[in-house]
Amino acid sequence: MRRALELAQQAAEQGEVPVGAVLVRDGEILAEAANAPITHCDPSAHAEILALRHAAAAEKNYRLPGTTLYVTIEPCAMCLGAIIHARVSRVVFGAPEPKAGMLKSHTALLDEGCFNHDIEICEGVLAEACSHQISSFFKSRREWRSALKKSLPQADQE
Repeated sequence: MRRALELAQQAAEQGEVPVGAVLVRDGEILAEAANAPITHCDPSAHAEILALRHAAAAEKNYRLPGTTLYVTIEPCAMCLGAIIHARVSRVVFGAPEPKAGMLKSHTALLDEGCFNHDIEICEGVLAEACSHQISSFFKSRREWRSALKKSLPQADQE
């Protein structure tokens, strides 16, 4: 998870939402990625998706059984779909994502019984650090936007 936090920091430095993901099998990192939808002009370029893509390409297989995905923030529905299709065995996430998290926070889609693959979930690993990282990013972004708004001439704000 510490490596995922480092990757998330790299994403933040690029102006991306700070999310990092690391895919591991038998203690070996298969792939890692940072969020990059803005950089790649690709709405699907979430850290989880990119890590899965890199690992699948390296393994020459779209199935990734026996793997654990470490991610700083609870995955969204899109990422969960990819995790299921890749047959990831376990997901470990740091902070919950109350607006879009689909493992525990919002809708526990895995509990619906409609998927043909079960995933072990472990939540709260380095949760405070993960939560602080993303909260700080959005706080900084709000402050920057507020300062920008105040610096514009009044006519431009209307």
